[in-house]
Amino acid sequence: MKSTRYTTALTLAGALAVGTLAACSSSPDDSAAEDGTVTLKVVALLPGSTDEAVEAFDQQVAEFEEAHPDIDVQPEEYEWKATTFAAQLAGGTLPDVFEIPFTDALGLVENGQLADMDEQFRALPYADKFNPTILEAGTGPDGHVYAIPAKNAYPVALHYNRELFASSGLDPDAPPTTWDEVRTAAKAIADAHPGVAGFATMTQNNTGGWQLTAQTVAHGGRTVEVDDEQVATATLDNDGTVAALELLQQMRWDDNSTGANFLLDWGSINQEFSAGQVGMFTSGSDIYTSMVQTNAIDPAIYGLAPIPLEGADAATLTGGTLAGVPAGVDDAVKDAAIDWIDFFYLDKLVDEDRAVADAETLVANDQPVGTPVLPMFSREQYEQNQEWIADYINVPLDQMAPFTDAMFDLPLVGEPSQKTQEIYALLDPVVQAVLTDEDADVEALLEQANTQAQALLDQG
Repeated sequence: MKSTRYTTALTLAGALAVGTLAACSSSPDDSAAEDGTVTLKVVALLPGSTDEAVEAFDQQVAEFEEAHPDIDVQPEEYEWKATTFAAQLAGGTLPDVFEIPFTDALGLVENGQLADMDEQFRALPYADKFNPTILEAGTGPDGHVYAIPAKNAYPVALHYNRELFASSGLDPDAPPTTWDEVRTAAKAIADAHPGVAGFATMTQNNTGGWQLTAQTVAHGGRTVEVDDEQVATATLDNDGTVAALELLQQMRWDDNSTGANFLLDWGSINQEFSAGQVGMFTSGSDIYTSMVQTNAIDPAIYGLAPIPLEGADAATLTGGTLAGVPAGVDDAVKDAAIDWIDFFYLDKLVDEDRAVADAETLVANDQPVGTPVLPMFSREQYEQNQEWIADYINVPLDQMAPFTDAMFDLPLVGEPSQKTQEIYALLDPVVQAVLTDEDADVEALLEQANTQAQALLDQG
């Protein structure tokens, strides 16, 4: 067994405009050793992951290398952040296999920053089984696949602390189903537990805009409208966004139920929730796994429910993760990359032996198995996979039942398809203002952000 050593992908100071970046890549001479061994740097775990999570990953690497003795896998700790990713890619500090959200792939393809993986992808025996909508996220205008769906898609959901619910006089088996109920529960938690946020929301590194968009969609609004000719119009000042922000404003200034930390992002809100400092928040349905691996959450406190939906066009925002390879790498790295993507992300979803072997490794190292997500292929394939690993599922499914009972019936909407991260960045300070300035004018803030968003969209 090769020694698995973790390095951390470096974050370069400052963010560069994506449109001006040229991807750094490996040269053909440095991808393979004289004996033909290909060195492949891959995304591993989040910085700060537990020893058990690292050991489980190491075992998976060892299993892969045993089956592929000509590939030397070198894991690197990695956390995707919109504010640093562009600089990492430009500086050549990303692994050979890295992860990106659905929203980013097409822009990277247009800028020539992702390797064309179409030939490697088409060789997968299950290539034609993917949900077309999911596969489209990583497909370029030429019809070639550049980024490969790596993890099942997730809907944004409501995460809640069952222990805080119970100790605040709330029923942990009956989480809120309306936004008014969210507000009531948040106040009950904050009143019963001074210093705890009954409801918190992300506010920075583009995550504030992401979750405001999710809450907008859940209120029946849309932040960007695209016509049949793919002309995009900014609609950040829609009624749904106004309603979502006014609700935050009421919880913050009337109820004092949103806590005191208003600079949260994906990682820090997970940490706060796991530590019992947040009663409820919205995020992707799949984050329980990360909170076990990185935040040592007590499973007993965790609850999962659908995000409340209100309004004629209310829906649940969805997202997902793609695996990409930097443009310019040679075929040896691309071939090794598809082997790793197949092994680590995908084959376990369609092959019983791989599904069981993966689950066994994870359970042996106290890692989560069975966190609910949306199907990568079909509902039938997902349910078959769950049957294969039924004996190994160790997540608290009973506590996730409000979500799992409804997840196949949720009305789903994808994230805005144009200038997504840039518009999320415009909305971050709007969310922060509502939480930090009692006199914040929601409509004026949105009008200004909408003008800026339209200017971005008009750039094409």
